[in-house]
Amino acid sequence: MDDAQMREAVKTFILEQFLPGESPDAIDDATPLITGGILDSISTIKLVSFIEEQLGVEFAAHEISADYLDSIARIAEVVREKRGQ
Repeated sequence: MDDAQMREAVKTFILEQFLPGESPDAIDDATPLITGGILDSISTIKLVSFIEEQLGVEFAAHEISADYLDSIARIAEVVREKRGQ
């Protein structure tokens, strides 16, 4: 899965799971997910599970935070780092 596909998969998951009925334009790569109130602690865990299963990376407990997961762009950056790209 390339970078664009990864970003789109994460965006689609967020829209379907946490913002049902919202337009795809409701969020973009820079939208604050945690600090903006889209994700709470439970939804953040669900997102991490999705990322780990679909993108083949693992998050340490300290990485399940806004520092690592507050935007689709940051998530993509973290996944690339974890994959050594």
